[in-house]
Amino acid sequence: MNRRTFVHTGFLSVCSVSFFTINTLPAKFETKPAWLLEWIKIHDQQISNFKLIKVTDVKSKYFGGYMDGVEIPNPHSTSSFVMKACMLISCPESAYYQSRKVLRDVEDAANAMLKFQHADGTIDLLATNFHSTPDTAFVLENIVPAYKFLKQSQTKGSEKALELLQNFLKNAGEALITGGIHTPNHRWVVSAALTKLNELFPDKRYTDRINQWLAEHIDLDPDGQYTEKSTNTYSPIVNRSLIIMAKGLNKPELLDAVLKNLEMTLYYVHPNGEVVTEASNRQDKGTIGNMSKYYYCYRFMAIQKNNGEMAAMCRQIEKTSTKNELAGYLDYFLEDLSLWKELPADRPLPTSYAKAFPYSGVVRIRRGNWDSTILSNNPGWLTFHKGNAVLQAMRVAASFFGKGQFQSEKIEKEGNAWVLRSHLDGPYYQPLDKDKISADGDWEKMPRTLRKQSEIQELDTSIKIQETNNGLEIEINMAGTEGVPVSLELIFRPGGTFTGVTNHLTTPKAFLFSGQNGSYSVGNDTLNFSSGRVEHKNIQLRGALPAMDAPTVYVTGFTPFKHTIKLS
Repeated sequence: MNRRTFVHTGFLSVCSVSFFTINTLPAKFETKPAWLLEWIKIHDQQISNFKLIKVTDVKSKYFGGYMDGVEIPNPHSTSSFVMKACMLISCPESAYYQSRKVLRDVEDAANAMLKFQHADGTIDLLATNFHSTPDTAFVLENIVPAYKFLKQSQTKGSEKALELLQNFLKNAGEALITGGIHTPNHRWVVSAALTKLNELFPDKRYTDRINQWLAEHIDLDPDGQYTEKSTNTYSPIVNRSLIIMAKGLNKPELLDAVLKNLEMTLYYVHPNGEVVTEASNRQDKGTIGNMSKYYYCYRFMAIQKNNGEMAAMCRQIEKTSTKNELAGYLDYFLEDLSLWKELPADRPLPTSYAKAFPYSGVVRIRRGNWDSTILSNNPGWLTFHKGNAVLQAMRVAASFFGKGQFQSEKIEKEGNAWVLRSHLDGPYYQPLDKDKISADGDWEKMPRTLRKQSEIQELDTSIKIQETNNGLEIEINMAGTEGVPVSLELIFRPGGTFTGVTNHLTTPKAFLFSGQNGSYSVGNDTLNFSSGRVEHKNIQLRGALPAMDAPTVYVTGFTPFKHTIKLS
């Protein structure tokens, strides 16, 4: 089971929830807007899906709980049901408003949640984490609002379910005030959960623990990026957690980090509404995702700060996300009526720029309908998007002593060009001096660091990237030891068709590019590339990364290798 599966996708959505409510809204905001009513209908339609994964065997320890896709009962699926069910029970517009039948399912699920919970208050993420404080916090971000929704609904006969949920919450609180974490974002997820608990059941121990984590400071770099650089998973989670804490703890200064991250993220959006993920150092690296996970954060900041850029991003997200994706955050919008307000007037979003984020090792270039990302410390050092025609990575390698996969430690600006560089050497080693020889001949006791080097081979690579009138020009120069095989990969997102290339005879999804012009088309979007070169057909060099499972165009040669590719 992948925790993120339950955080962001489908009807098993674990969402952070805000408890801050503005009670002095004009009367017109007391009526739910049409889009919010539509979201409630979406949840009404989805709740029946849970019947398929419910544990119905009364002999099962986890009777009343819910299973994942491989039919394992677990607290994440179960808490997702509890959240959705309690939310709909509390909505007068829902077909399940004050439903006694759904209430019985909630009671059964609450019993199961207590069976999932260990004596120390924690639960397990069965895929990897056991007795996990962070995963308990993620689950609380369902159970806390569920408890609040159910209590507010005043549904007859809800006392038992409320008692069970309260027991789970208070047990979990004991875990959160002592338990540890794994990753930077866990601190803020735990603190957000404690903030919510403190609003229901005030306890100084909760706020003391939050302040312990806050004493470490928010891990935001000068670019506006969090440590994990996880644009498709953890950055929006951190933003939501900080908003919850800012409101629940009366610490508005925490919103400064949220605003800075959201401002930076404006430059991490592809023209088709997807978010740049290649710089992440978490599991979302290189994944495909839109900006729906950021919608709550942008809407909250747009309204709170009367920020036209944030408002414009909200409207763009509405156009580039599905209604189901946005409806996944219904709980936020039911609890904070201020979010029902009309957005401020738009201010133009950045759509033409070349902007460096040095702390993240990223350069972002966008010119209208195309954009590119240049990356340091990444073997896939360039992407190029033209609508839905996507070059998802450009890589180059040489069969140089098994370590010839190119990546650059930094990106340097030289005039109008962005330059990547690397230097490799391949030495041989001489016999050891007599006084350094191990008497038993054990090779491990005679490390190469003690040996003199000779016949040292070198390979220097520089890549210069410049803008043209309608795209990029990439000049690759590899020199030093001569006659080294080189393979340049243009790796495309699946789903398109090529012109100007030929199939590799033995490798599926591999194409050779020897001509002057080629293209890759997806629907009405076409990405053009030129020019080609094929001096050998060894596309999987020793020491290079394995080929990606994607259509890949190869340009090959030998050192000294100087070649220019144009993208448009």
